[in-house]
This record gives sequence, structure tokens and C-alpha cells, in this order.
Amino acid sequence: MVVTVFLGSLLGAMALGMPIAFALMVCGIALMTYMNTFDAQLIAMNTIDGADNFVLMAIPFFMLAGELMTAGGLSRRIVRLATVLVGHVRGGLGYVAIVGAIVMASLSGSAAADTAAVGVLLIPMMREAGYNVPRSAGLIAASGIIAPMLPPSIPFVMFGVIAQLSITKLFMAGIFPGMLMALSIGLAWLWVIRHDKLQPSPRATLAELKHAVTDGIWALLLPIIILGGLKSGVFTPTEAGVVATVYALVVGMFVYRELKLSALYGLFLNAGKITAVVMLLVGAAMVSSWLITVADLPSQLAAMLEPFMDNQKLLLLIIMLLVVAIGTAMDLTPTVLIMTPVLMPVIKMAGIDPIYFGVLFIMNNAIGLITPPVGTTLNVICGVGKVKMDDVIIGVLPFMVAELTVLGLLVAFPSLVLVPMRWFM
Repeated sequence: MVVTVFLGSLLGAMALGMPIAFALMVCGIALMTYMNTFDAQLIAMNTIDGADNFVLMAIPFFMLAGELMTAGGLSRRIVRLATVLVGHVRGGLGYVAIVGAIVMASLSGSAAADTAAVGVLLIPMMREAGYNVPRSAGLIAASGIIAPMLPPSIPFVMFGVIAQLSITKLFMAGIFPGMLMALSIGLAWLWVIRHDKLQPSPRATLAELKHAVTDGIWALLLPIIILGGLKSGVFTPTEAGVVATVYALVVGMFVYRELKLSALYGLFLNAGKITAVVMLLVGAAMVSSWLITVADLPSQLAAMLEPFMDNQKLLLLIIMLLVVAIGTAMDLTPTVLIMTPVLMPVIKMAGIDPIYFGVLFIMNNAIGLITPPVGTTLNVICGVGKVKMDDVIIGVLPFMVAELTVLGLLVAFPSLVLVPMRWFM
């Protein structure tokens, strides 16, 4: 009955068009009422305590860093460098999108921001060069969801806080799977353009390559600084966000000189608005998380999954299929906030490495960003590329299948996550 109350109240509130944060609070109130323990003060306390976490301070700093990098010219120089390096091969602008997305992912940690930054630069170029625009938009959307897998991944921060796991370990564990995602969509791109009559761009001269590297070196140094600092223990993920923000501000204002003092207020305000939405979601999710524990919902779920508890791979496969289904109807952030406290006790009971599960869980939710009809990243690329949603859905399918294949391989072979994680640590 508790499961029915939990799902019924949550889905019912969402069906009425209620924002996710308030739907989570309604869900908490419904659970408290069912258990005859309603207390408004407990709801307020858990909401405040949920957002009052030092690790979560990484989110506003990385949000602001992303805003500063786009306005300061760092993003544009990364795409320019990728164009010079691989733009001359057949279908080269597609590989530029993938390389640019990887570098952008290591700067902002936001799939939507990376997709918008790469799409607004590359879609016009691809359209002019005769590329299939819906397919190109699908590629850029699929490349953008690499961001949640690479440090400084904002979803890993949220998952780590709720699951009480090391954020640094999650960051390091996500690097190799993120690279596998990039490789898979690169191979898918090679396959889908095999019959296209595309004229490659002229190979860049040595002078152009030198200029692109020299001009973009300041942008490329940031992911090296972040990864190096996290791996060596010089700073925590939260401090890494501060470093990224200060670095992007200094480089944008004093090195590239494209970031104007007059633009800072708008950038800070925009980052603050996005952060406020995320923090309210986290606080509301903590209310549901606390009540899920009190109602012993994980034990009931474990009882339902008990026939599969002895087979870790089968259990993971069932959970991944469940998350794929949820991802078609719900965005990444609320899925992580709602499902983490429900699934983590089951994962621990089954003896599955929680870091390994975290990588699979976040990858699955990231893929949910390109699954229709809700796919947030699809909506972003439709907006910046001026492409119809129906066309983009068809264009993204080969790349979505490629990334789901990678997810399946990680379920079948846990060493693909655990062995590289030990090396990076």
C-alpha cells in the first residue's frame, strides 16, 4: 500500500502539471498522512536540511562557470580547435561535435548547456555544408549527454550527496564509460554517413593549427587543472567549482577580453535562477527520501525483487530497463532525486558496488535526456538548430541505440567501470 500511495501521489501531482519540486512535497505529505504522522515542521526542516549541504555548493559554481565560459569565448575556441583537428575528414563536422562535446563536458558538467553551446556553433555550419540537419542535430544531442558522465558532472554530485558516496570516486569512475559513449556515437556516425555525398573541408594549414592551439590553450587548461586537482587531492569537488569559476572569469575578462563587466550581472542572475530550481528540487527530494526510509519502502521493493537478488546482472538489467522507461517521461534531475533513495538499499542488499551502480544509473538517466517525448536535450537542440522535434527524434535514434549498447556492455562486464576507476584513483 505504501508503494501505491508513493507512486499515486507523485504521478497524480505531475499529471496535474505541478512542478516536480512541489509534486515531491505533495508525495511526502501523502505518505505522512497515510502513516498518520503529518507534521508541517518536519517537512520544512527536511527541505532546508536537504539543500544545506557543503558538497551541493559545487552546483552553483559549475553553473556559473558554464555561463562565464560561453560568454567569455572559451566554448567557441574549443569548437574551433576541434574543427581544425578533425574537420577535414569525411563527415568531419560530426567528429568536431563529438570532440567539442567531450571537452565542453569536462568544463561545465551540464548536458543542456553543452548541447546548446556546440549546437549554436555547428548546426549552421553543417547546414551550409550539406549535412543531413536532423541527423546532425541528433548527433549533437547524443554528444551532449556525455557531460553527466565526465567530471565535473552535476548529476554525480547530486547522486553522491543522496547516496552518501564519494563524489571524487564517482567522477573518476565515470571517465572511461564516458569515453566509451563518445566512441560508440563516433562509430554510429561513421555508419550513418557511409552513403552521404559529403565534401570534407580543406585540411588546416600548420599556421592555422598553431593559431587554433595557441588561441585555445587557455580553454584546454581548465579540464586539466580540474582533473589534476581532484585526482591529486589538492581540492574537493566543491572547491573545483570555485577554481573553474574564477579561472573562467579571469580568462574571459583579461586573456580573451570577450567577457564584459556589464554582462556579469546577467550571467550571475541566470546561474542563480538555475541553481535555485535545482536546490529546491534537492530539498523537496530530501523530504520524500526521509519518508521513504521511515515507510520502509526499500524493503518492500527488495521483497518484490527478491527472486533476482542472487543474480546481480539480471537484477541490474531489470533496474536499468525500469530507469529507461522512467527516462521517457521524467527528466534526469528528478529521476535521480526520487529513485536514488529507493534503489540504493536494494543495491547494497544485493552486494553490488554502489559506485559502479552510480555510473550505470547516471548513464541511463543521461540517455533519458534524448528519449522522446520528454527528452530535454532534444528540446534544446530543436530550439538552437531550428529543427522539428519529429525529425530530430528520427535523427538521434542510431546514436541512442549506440549508447544503450554501451550501457548493456557495462551491465554485462562490470570491470569496464571498476578497473579504469582504480587506475584513475
